Amino acid sequence: MKSHHTQFHKAHRYSSKIRNSPDLSPEIREELELLHLILDNIYNGILVTDAQGFVTHMNPPYGRFLGVEPEAQIGKHCTQVVENSRMHIVARTGKPEINDTHRIKGQDMVVQRIPIKKNGKVTAVFGQVMFKDVRDVGKLAKKLSLLESKLELYEREIMSLRATRYTVESIVGISRTIETLKKQALKAAATNMPVLISGESGTGKELFAQGIHHAGTRRLYPFVRINCAAIPKDLLESELFGYEQGAFTGANYRGKPGKFELAHHGTIFLDEIGDLPLEMQPKLLRVLEEKEFERVGGTSVQKVDFRLIAATNQDLEEMVAAGRFRADLYYRLNVIPINIPPLRERKEDIVPLARHLLDQIARDLTRPDIKLHPSAEDVLHRYDWPGNARELSNVLERVCSSLEKETVHPSDLPFYLHRKPAGLVESANSSLRDVTSNSESEAIRYALERASNNKSRAAEILGIHRTLLYKKMRKYGIKADPTAPSHE
Repeated sequence: MKSHHTQFHKAHRYSSKIRNSPDLSPEIREELELLHLILDNIYNGILVTDAQGFVTHMNPPYGRFLGVEPEAQIGKHCTQVVENSRMHIVARTGKPEINDTHRIKGQDMVVQRIPIKKNGKVTAVFGQVMFKDVRDVGKLAKKLSLLESKLELYEREIMSLRATRYTVESIVGISRTIETLKKQALKAAATNMPVLISGESGTGKELFAQGIHHAGTRRLYPFVRINCAAIPKDLLESELFGYEQGAFTGANYRGKPGKFELAHHGTIFLDEIGDLPLEMQPKLLRVLEEKEFERVGGTSVQKVDFRLIAATNQDLEEMVAAGRFRADLYYRLNVIPINIPPLRERKEDIVPLARHLLDQIARDLTRPDIKLHPSAEDVLHRYDWPGNARELSNVLERVCSSLEKETVHPSDLPFYLHRKPAGLVESANSSLRDVTSNSESEAIRYALERASNNKSRAAEILGIHRTLLYKKMRKYGIKADPTAPSHE
């Protein structure tokens, strides 16, 4: 009894000395006060005992729960303060008791008791009430389950809000070529290696790029697209890498992140990579190899994690041989090559693709399903589609904009689709390249004629970009009718 009485006063005196001792420096006293404030402001109950189980600290929340004055409990043995206490046992065994149940006032609580050791010897025990009612654990489990469900929902919403609208399953076609390409895309998605997608304009290169991104581990992160042909040379570097405030005249005063920053953890898609200026190519190569860059006007190096997919409608090997594209960059890009053949080389895909596009158009127009008459399917199948899927989509949209019935007949289709391409004239000496060239040339001439020499309108009819139309006109030596009014 005397021993307990002595211990009580000893602990109480020790606690008082902590804050009142004149021997302590102001810094140490302030630090001790801060530690007391931390313990006192922990939401749930806190109890600290010495190595013999005598209380050295109790915070106000625990005092309120027990219905006692915390300061008055200092120096008492834990068994006198808390029923069924095991703090002294933990002090003796030195083994922590985590998430243990503790019954107080007929109520099951969840607590933890942690021995505090110095030089391998227990000097104190820290006890904390984790849950005042064990039923709260069940409530927390339900809450976590709900949060998990919400997380899955938000992940789906994030995926729908990202730039990717297409998956590999969105790619339409029944040809063996398309099936093989879809398998290649899924294999590419399982890696983080660069992908180079090649093919004529309108073949669906971006669709494949989005499908690869969506099927990979980065699908929850951004898919950032940049068209290298559509950005002026003097702005391309700042678009790719961003710029610091005041980097150049007209720059945003806060600076601006570049596409690579925006694509952090995600995918950056560089379309028309063949149009990337030569002076920009070594800078892109460095980013690909080092995964780091500097903003325009900046001095600090920024690390970035991304997956690169590039696309081109040009022959990069020919450009390398001509010195218009760096060989080292080409080899760095062409790790996983995917080449998409034009529609004329996979004729069996034309009608299924046309039906799919008509379904989309009908939904957009909120009208009943639009069908293709077998004769109209035959017209679409015979045509070579130099503008590929983009041209096919353009034709069907124009047809449906004025269609008053639910079936597309041959008479609804543009006249030039019915004309037998000059390239199809049977000749033993006609190569596939000649047939293709003649077909493209004929389609361009007719589109210019139909558009009254308006090149922008002709490009729309063909479903290709105006710059590609100019390129093909030069290739085939086509000049607009000099007697017709010229409209760009």
